[in-house]
Amino acid sequence: MPNENELQEIKIHETMSKIDRKILIMSGKGGVGKSTVTVNLANALLAQGHTVGVLDTDIHGPNIAKMFGCEGEILCSTEDGSHILPVCPREGLKVVSMSFALNDPDQAIIFRGPMKIGVIKQFLADVEWGTLDYLLIDSPPGTGDEQLAVCQSMPDLSGAVIVTTPQQVAIQDVRRSITFADQLSVKVLGVIENMSYLICPDCNKHIPIFGTDGGKNLCEENGLPFLGAIPMELGLQQGEDVGCNWIEENPESESAKAFLQIADHLHQTVEFKHSPFVPSFSSCSPSSCASCHADCSSRKG
Repeated sequence: MPNENELQEIKIHETMSKIDRKILIMSGKGGVGKSTVTVNLANALLAQGHTVGVLDTDIHGPNIAKMFGCEGEILCSTEDGSHILPVCPREGLKVVSMSFALNDPDQAIIFRGPMKIGVIKQFLADVEWGTLDYLLIDSPPGTGDEQLAVCQSMPDLSGAVIVTTPQQVAIQDVRRSITFADQLSVKVLGVIENMSYLICPDCNKHIPIFGTDGGKNLCEENGLPFLGAIPMELGLQQGEDVGCNWIEENPESESAKAFLQIADHLHQTVEFKHSPFVPSFSSCSPSSCASCHADCSSRKG
C-alpha cells in the first residue's frame, strides 16, 4: 500500500493530468510585475476562448485575489470534504490563493519552508481544478521553496515564463532564474519585459524610464525567445487596484494588445501534453483515484 506522501503524489498526477498546459511565472527579481503578468496573461487567454486556472504560490504576499476582483471570497470544499473548490471570478477562470484562507487581508502569514511546500502541494493535489487549457502559477521573487515545490512536484510542467524589467539590476537577478530552470530541467518558454516604457497620460510619449532592450538583449545572450514588451499605463495600474479586467475593458490599449500577442504566441508554441494518468502504484484509495470531478461555480464568502 502506498504511504501518505505517495498517495499525495498520485493525487497531484491525477489532478494535473486534466490540465493541458502548466506554466510557471517567475523572476529572480522582486517588483518586476509577475502578478501583473500572470493576471493579464490569464485574462488575455480567456479573451481568446481558453479556460484558465491561476495558482498563487506567493504565500506571504498574495495579491492575485485583489487583482482579479475577488478579494474577500473563501475556499470551500466538496460535500465529502475530499477536494478544495477554487474561486471563480468569471466564466472560464478558476483561482486559488492563500488569501482566500485568511479572515483578515492584513494578517501576516508566518510559515517556514516545509509549511509553504506543504500548502503548495495541497493546492496541487486537492484543488478540484477540473479540465483546463492552462494553469498559470504565480510565484514570489527568487528561486527558493515555492519554485522548487512547483518544479519538483508538478508532472509535465510545460515550462517557465520569466519576467524582467529593462534595467541591469533586474537582468542580473533574472539570469539566476534562467540558471535555476536549467538546473531543474525546466524549459524556459521565453522572457517578458514588463515596464518597458511609460506611456505619458498627457501626450502619449513613450518614456523608457528603466532603460531599453534589457529583456531582448538577455534573450539574445541566452538563446531564448523574447515574448514581448509590456508598457506602463496609468489605467492598467488603476484597474488592478479595483480588480477590473483590463484586457476586456481596454482591448485597444497598448498594454492589452501586447498581452494578447504574448498569449497568442504562447498558445502557438507551448507543447500540448494532455494525457491520461496511469497510477504507478498497485492500489490506492477510491477517493484519491476518482477519474473525474465536477467543475466548481462561483461562491461569495
